[in-house]
Amino acid sequence: MNCNEAGALVAAHADDELGGFRRHSIEKHLRSCAGCATKHQGVLALRARLRAEVPYFRAPPALHTRVRAMLADTHAVAPARPRLEPNRWRWLTGGALAGCTATVLAWVVGTAVIDWRANEDVAVEAVATHVRATLNNHLIEVASSDQHTVKPWLSARLDYSPPVQDLADEGFVLAGGRLDTLEKRPVATLVYRYRQHTIDVFVRPEAAHAPSSLRTVRGFNVAYATGAGMDWLAVSDVSADVLSTFVQRLARAAASQ
Repeated sequence: MNCNEAGALVAAHADDELGGFRRHSIEKHLRSCAGCATKHQGVLALRARLRAEVPYFRAPPALHTRVRAMLADTHAVAPARPRLEPNRWRWLTGGALAGCTATVLAWVVGTAVIDWRANEDVAVEAVATHVRATLNNHLIEVASSDQHTVKPWLSARLDYSPPVQDLADEGFVLAGGRLDTLEKRPVATLVYRYRQHTIDVFVRPEAAHAPSSLRTVRGFNVAYATGAGMDWLAVSDVSADVLSTFVQRLARAAASQ
């Protein structure tokens, strides 16, 4: 087995999908070829990292049923083809299946990693924006606890009109708002005070990528909710449960108007 032949089977071998002669051949090749052995170790390392860092979602039973039905229909309508010699058939199907499996796996894993990385980046960027505004003493551009003052000020400077809620009776006092950027786009930022804490709430039309759960970045909690066609992304050093409840309350209040 040469490097070209081994290269097409490294991923399948890492997943223990080879058997018999092909497994023996690639194992022998890996013992003598440092380049292919390095590639094999890289696949194993990537698999271990994905298992450790990428969220796993189990497919529902209904999806299994649909896929099996589609495969059955495909086999039922497939035209008859000339019978190949057994050895040649095993060689062709083995290579084809390995190639298809690797392609599908790469697409699924790649999509999951891209989505996960994008979601993580939004949370990191939101925290960085909050910290920068705090350090630069630029938390508020329109200072008012009146939602009817803050909302028009923001709407006049954006291509959308963000809902603005006043939850002072629940302990969250609207202090004002400012314009900021998130993912290179202008975004409305509402500023609330809760006891001795400041909470930034980034409000924007629903986007493709946003954190799907509560997380902590550099000691700050980041909570996310949707409502009234908007993404609500809250950042603060307040406790995680308080922040999560607050942003969910904001989203529900906006949706009910």
